[in-house]
Amino acid sequence: MPTVSRLTVAPVKGLAVQHPDEIRVERDGVPGNRQFFLLDPHGRLFSGIRHGRLVTVVPEYEPAGERLSLRFPDGNVVEDEIRLGEAVEVDLWDRPVASHVVTGPLGEALADFVGKQLRLVRVDAEGGGWDERVVSLLSEASLEELRRRSGHDGPVDGRRFRMLVQVAGCDPHEEDTWIGRRLRLGEAVVRVVEACARCATTTQNPDTGRRDFDTLREIPAYRGLTDGKHVDFGVYADVEEPGRVRVGDPVEPLD
Repeated sequence: MPTVSRLTVAPVKGLAVQHPDEIRVERDGVPGNRQFFLLDPHGRLFSGIRHGRLVTVVPEYEPAGERLSLRFPDGNVVEDEIRLGEAVEVDLWDRPVASHVVTGPLGEALADFVGKQLRLVRVDAEGGGWDERVVSLLSEASLEELRRRSGHDGPVDGRRFRMLVQVAGCDPHEEDTWIGRRLRLGEAVVRVVEACARCATTTQNPDTGRRDFDTLREIPAYRGLTDGKHVDFGVYADVEEPGRVRVGDPVEPLD
């Protein structure tokens, strides 16, 4: 039976990811995941696509104490309580999300690192900053198939796809067969809705942010394009029954 092999969360979108042993999946998000975002001076989302080196900044978020720390590649650490300023509405993939600007040194440090005027914002809802859907899944077998088909030197690191749940013990792209079906993930139940259309972030090294593997060419080279334009890899799911998900939990199709 397929099992959860890794969980991946990003407290700040575009920065380094973390791999907790367990998460709680709610209908409206995963608490602590994608809780913070960066906006440019025009109010547009600013992420790793526009500045790959953001992945070299390691965030640590403490929701209970409402504190965030940022460790920069030079070893400097900036830490502060979350102090909220003006309310803003962030456009996340055509979905308006209520948020507040974070005031103080955290946003200033990130702006200095990037060399642009940026604002750090916190999404009001816990875990409410998800992409197309709350849950994303990708199998280790699909990563290995991409390595084999592309001739990539060494394993393809799943972190470059930034998926919430990585799955072991299934066939390459078996997750595609789950579209339209319900899955039990540990204590949670999700319904797989659609494939994940990939973006240029996946071409970047998850440690350095440099572009080092042309996923947007290699994936469609053997899988083709969906609707003539989308590079699909992995799947999205909605949450039907909230619950805890742990590494090692079964991933069980229910219908």
